[in-house]
Amino acid sequence: MEQRADGDEVLEQMGMGACRRWEQKQKRLFNNSFIWIPDSMAAKMAGAVQVLKDDTVKRTPMARPSNGREGKPIRLLSNHFSVKLRGVDAVFYQYSVCIKSEDDKVVDSKGIGRKVIDKLLQTYCSELDGKDFAYDGEKCLFTVGPLPQNNFEFTVILEETSSRAAGGSPVHESPTQANKKRVKRSHLAKKFSVDISYAAKIPLQSVALALRGSESEHGQDVLRVLDVVLRQQQAKRGCLLVRQSFFSDDSRNLVDLTGGVSGCRGLHSSFRTTIGGLSLNMDVSTTMVVTPGPVIDFLVTNQNVRDIRDIDWPRAKKMLKNLRVKAKHNNMEFKIIGLSDQPCSRQMFPMKVRNGNIEIKSVDITVQDYFKSKQVELTMPYLPCLDVGKPKRPNYLPIELCHMVSLQRYTKALSSQQRAMLVEKSRQKPQERMRVVTDAVKSNMYDDDPILSSCGIEIEKQLTRVDARVLSAPALVVGNSEDCIPNRGRWNYNNKRLFDPVKIERWAIVNFSARCDMSRISRELINCGRSKGIFIECPHSLVDEDSQSRRCSPVERVEKMFEKVKASLPGPPEFLLCLLPERKNCDIYGPWKKKNLHEMGIVTQCIAPSNKMNDQYFTNVLLKINAKLGGMNSKLALEHRQMIPVVTQIPTLILGMDVSHGSPGRADIPSIAAVVGSRCWPLISRYRASVRTQSPKVEMIDSLFKPLDDGKDDGIMRELLLDFYQTSQQRKPKQIIIFRDGVSESQFSQVLNVELNQIIKAYQSMGQGDLPKFTVIIAQKNHHTKLFQADSPENVPPGTVVDSGIVHPRQYDFYMCAHAGPIGTSRPTHYHVLLDEIGFSADNLQKLVLSLSYVYQRSTTAISVVAPICYAHLAAAQMGQFMKFEEFADTSSGSVNSSSPPSIPELPRLHADVCSSMFFC
Repeated sequence: MEQRADGDEVLEQMGMGACRRWEQKQKRLFNNSFIWIPDSMAAKMAGAVQVLKDDTVKRTPMARPSNGREGKPIRLLSNHFSVKLRGVDAVFYQYSVCIKSEDDKVVDSKGIGRKVIDKLLQTYCSELDGKDFAYDGEKCLFTVGPLPQNNFEFTVILEETSSRAAGGSPVHESPTQANKKRVKRSHLAKKFSVDISYAAKIPLQSVALALRGSESEHGQDVLRVLDVVLRQQQAKRGCLLVRQSFFSDDSRNLVDLTGGVSGCRGLHSSFRTTIGGLSLNMDVSTTMVVTPGPVIDFLVTNQNVRDIRDIDWPRAKKMLKNLRVKAKHNNMEFKIIGLSDQPCSRQMFPMKVRNGNIEIKSVDITVQDYFKSKQVELTMPYLPCLDVGKPKRPNYLPIELCHMVSLQRYTKALSSQQRAMLVEKSRQKPQERMRVVTDAVKSNMYDDDPILSSCGIEIEKQLTRVDARVLSAPALVVGNSEDCIPNRGRWNYNNKRLFDPVKIERWAIVNFSARCDMSRISRELINCGRSKGIFIECPHSLVDEDSQSRRCSPVERVEKMFEKVKASLPGPPEFLLCLLPERKNCDIYGPWKKKNLHEMGIVTQCIAPSNKMNDQYFTNVLLKINAKLGGMNSKLALEHRQMIPVVTQIPTLILGMDVSHGSPGRADIPSIAAVVGSRCWPLISRYRASVRTQSPKVEMIDSLFKPLDDGKDDGIMRELLLDFYQTSQQRKPKQIIIFRDGVSESQFSQVLNVELNQIIKAYQSMGQGDLPKFTVIIAQKNHHTKLFQADSPENVPPGTVVDSGIVHPRQYDFYMCAHAGPIGTSRPTHYHVLLDEIGFSADNLQKLVLSLSYVYQRSTTAISVVAPICYAHLAAAQMGQFMKFEEFADTSSGSVNSSSPPSIPELPRLHADVCSSMFFC
C-alpha cells in the first residue's frame, strides 16, 4: 500500500469547501509574528534568528543528467542552420578603438564611427596588410590574425560629414557663417583621429571546446565576434540594427499601426552553440518605427486630429524630440531638439549680413521672411518651427519643409489597439516563416564574407532536422469527479460542472457609463453559473453611475460609486461585477481595483459589455470569478488522486517569479516584482501572490528577504512561506520548485547566487534549521527558436518537447510547446534547469512542466508557459494599476538630487480579506 505523509487523508476527506473553512480558522491562529521552530530547538533559541547558510559558495548552472524518453517520437525542423568549422586554428584579435574629432571630442555616434572605419580601411589598406575588419560600431574591432603592430594612430578625412547636416537654415548667424563654424563641431568634423590598440586574443578553438561540453574561457566571445561580423554586413547595406536583428529600408516590410507608427519586419540572426554543433539561428523579427513621410502627416495621425490647427503642440514637442528629419529644400538631415516659441511668421532670429569680409550689421528677420528671400514660399506660416540646433544655439526649420527619415525606431509604449494590430499583422504561418528564413540565409551569401571564409566557416542552407517527442496531455477532473480529457490542448465545460464551484449570495452590479442592459447581464450570468454548478442569488442592486459623477476624476467617480453601493446593500458584498465603457485603458480600472482590493477587501470582476456576450463569454467570466472567490474550475487527475511524482509525497512549494518593467521610454517608472506561491499542498492549482516595487529596469528581485530595522522580515518569501504553512496542515515545505521568468543567460548566475540566497535567508530567518531542497528553472519566451513539422503545414502539436539537437551542449535545457497554435507560428518556451537538488528524472520534470500548463484557472486551453509564471505576470500588471506612475514621475523628477537616489513608492498592501485570494485571475 502506498505510504503518504501524515494528514494527506485528512485533506482528501475534507473536500475543497471544508479546506477553505479550515484555512480561515488557521488565519485566526497565526499572525505575521509567527516563526516556525522545531520543538527540540525552541528552548535553545532566543532573540533574533541567525542565518546559518554560507552564501559565499558560488553556484553554476548544472549539467544535463539525462534525456527524456517518454512520448511519441516526431521529426521536426528548426530555424537553426548548421555551421561547419574548417579553420579551428584561426585566432581573432581584438583591438580597442578610440575615434576623436578635430576638437578632441570622442565620437560616440555609431553611424559616424562605421564611416570612419570604412574610410580608414580604404585609405590605409597597405599599412594594415590588407586585413579585413569586423567593427561593432563602438569601441571594438576584430581581425583574423594580428595586425602588423599593436598600436596605430591614423588620421581620417570624411568629405561629406559636415555638408550632410548643415547649411541652408536660419541660425543666429547667416547660413554661410554657420557652416564655417560647424565644421569644427564634434559630429560634423571632417578630420578624425583614430587610435587602435591591441586588447586580446580570442581563439576560434574555444568554441570547438564549448561544443564538446567543456568550459571555455572565450566560447561566448567567439560567438560575439561572429555576430559582429553579421551585423557589420547588414550595416553596410544600410539596415537598421537592433541588437541581433536588422531591418532594411523597404516599404514592403512596413505595416501601418496608425498613430504615425509602423511595424517593420526584419530578421534576427545569432550564432549558437548546440549539442549538434555550431548553428546560425535565423528568424523573422519585428520592431516599431516612425512612419516615414511629411512631419505634418505624422503629427495629424499621431494625435488623431483632422486639422493641423488642432495639434496639441506641447505633446507634439515631446513626441518629436530626438527624431530625425530631412529638409526637402536642401535634402539634408537634422535631429529635432524642440519647437520654436512662435510660429514661422513671427519667430525672429538675428542674421548677420556681410559685405565681403567686413561685417556690417546684424538684422532680425522672421523665419518666413528668411525662406521667402531664398525663393521658398511657406503655405503654413502659422505653424511653429522645428528646432534642429543646440540648446543655446537654435536652428529653425518650417515643419512643412520636413519629412521623417525612414528606419527610426519608435520606443514609446504602444496603445492596446496598436499592439493588437502589430500581433495580427506580424503573424506568419509556419510554411511562410520557413520560406522567409531559408531565403534570407541564401540571399545574404554569408559564405562570401571575407572574415567568415578566412576562418573556414560554412553555413548550411537548409533547416536543421530535430528529433522531438509529443507528451500526452494530462487528464483533468471537473465537477462530480468527472474526468475530462483535453483534445489538442483544449477542453470545455459544455454539459459539465466546475470542480469546486462557489456560492454567491450578496453581490451587486455597478455600471460606469457602459451602454448595456444590466438586468439581462445579471440574468444570463446567473443562468450560465447555475449550469456550471455556481449558485448565484439575484444581485442585491444594480447601481448606475449618475451623469454628474461622470465629469469627476476617476478616483472621485469610484468614491461616489461606493457611496451608492453602501447605501443599497445591507452589508459588505462578497463580490462586485463592474461594467466599464471600454475593455482596455479605462481610467476607472486602476482606482476601482485599488478601492476594492486595498481598502475594502472585496473581490471584483470588470467586464466591458459588447454584442458578443454569449454563453461562452459568460463561461469565461465565471471561470475568473470562481477562482477569485476561492473555488476551483478543474484540477489535474493526478493532483486529485495525489499521485504527482515527487511533488505529492513530500511537502512542496511551487513559486512563479516575474518582474514587470515600465515602457522602454520611461526609465522613471518603478519595476514591479511579483512572486506567486502554491498553497493547500498537495494541490498545485492554488496560488497566492506577493507583489513589491523596486528600482526601475532592475530585473533581480530585491525584496525576497527584507529585514527591517527592528529585525523582522517584511519580504515576499516570508509571506508566502507562512501562507504555505497555514494552508498545508502546518507543514513546512521540504522542497521548493522555482520558476523564474524574464532573465537572460547572462543573469543565470544572479538568480542562483543572489535571488536563491535571499530565499534561503528568508526561510532560515523563520527558525528552521534544515533547508529544503531546491529546483530552479528559468522559463524564456523571448528567444528566436521555432519548430516546424517536416511533413505538415500545421504547427507542432501541443506537448511537443525537444531536449536534443538544438539544446545547449552541456547545460540542462529543453524546449516545450505545451499549447496549440491555431494561428501564426507557435513559439516554444525554453526551459533552463539551473539547479535540481530534488532530483527529478528528465521525464518527470518535463511532465510536471506540461501539467503546470494545464492548471491555469482562467482558460480552457493549455498555455504556453507554466501557470505560476503567468499568475506572477498578472499579479504584477494588476497591482501596477494601483499606482499613478505618471504623477510619481512628474513630482520626483524635479526633486531628485545627485547625493541621494529617488525613493521608490511602495505598493499599497492588499486587504486581509483578499490577500490570499487569486485576485489576479
